[in-house]
Amino acid sequence: MHSATQADSGSAATGQPAASKLTISDVRAIYDLPLPALVQRAMATHQANHNPSEVQLCSLLSVKTGGCQEDCGYCPQSAAHGSAEPEAMLAVEEVLTRARTARQAGATRFCMGAAWRSVKDGPAFERVLDMVRGVRSLGMEACVTLGMLSDDQARKLAEAGLTAYNHNLDTSRSFYGQVITTRTYDDRLLTLQRVRRAGVSVCCGGIIGMGESIDDRCALLHTLASLDPPPESVPINALVAVAGTPLAARPKVDPLELVRTIATARVLMPKSRVRLSAGRTELSREAQVLCFLVGANSIFYGDKLLTTGNPDCDDDQAMLKAAGLHAAPPEAASA
Repeated sequence: MHSATQADSGSAATGQPAASKLTISDVRAIYDLPLPALVQRAMATHQANHNPSEVQLCSLLSVKTGGCQEDCGYCPQSAAHGSAEPEAMLAVEEVLTRARTARQAGATRFCMGAAWRSVKDGPAFERVLDMVRGVRSLGMEACVTLGMLSDDQARKLAEAGLTAYNHNLDTSRSFYGQVITTRTYDDRLLTLQRVRRAGVSVCCGGIIGMGESIDDRCALLHTLASLDPPPESVPINALVAVAGTPLAARPKVDPLELVRTIATARVLMPKSRVRLSAGRTELSREAQVLCFLVGANSIFYGDKLLTTGNPDCDDDQAMLKAAGLHAAPPEAASA
């Protein structure tokens, strides 16, 4: 399985889909396995490639909230329909104070997001570079999500010490246009290509529960696994339906569908960190632990994501302790 999904032909520097030896139908067959068989297969893959007792703790902060020119149907930060009021960009020292607090609570990666369609050269980008340098000086990994960027901007982020760049594909190519119209799927793949060329690791995943089919979910996972190499981090989000957004009325994701998605991601991308991301507030402890068993080995840690809620640190620490899990040490949290 490893050779079929993580060692395909193609240039490792491109970030473009390589010719996967698995078809989308093959992925669907994995997803549709009887749940005990899927759990067993995912657990075996996870245990062969990771310490199954470790979970990476990542903290996420919005450094520039609201006013985004994209129309992503799930996002409250869109100027087209968002409920998040535009706010001024945070000062560097304020961000670093939050990073120190996250580090003290146990986080090893600090992720910073700006509600931009694309990066623009100038003072705001220079401030982000200072944030990256500051976070790295704290001994933490630094990740940013800033929208589309140029080769030169990716290079500058790499020179500042950036660990990872997040840029999700969100869903399958065929369903994508029903959620987003202001940026193409190929725009997203081009951004991933630029990140790869700069030598920065890729954080790329998607969202389930937006009205997509199971085949769409499998197509997304197929695309991710076919990137050469696959993303080092793969966040799997369950839609948080926010009032005022076009997807506000979507029903909650069935927890077992999230488990199947994470398990399939683990089978397809053995070496990647699979992050149990947005939507955890709707999951029981038992459902979250099942996600860890089938391969999730990273979470967003802290009581807020960019704009939506998240379990607080004490609850997460209690859950990990009850499950016999522990935080991955900084030297192990490298994906």
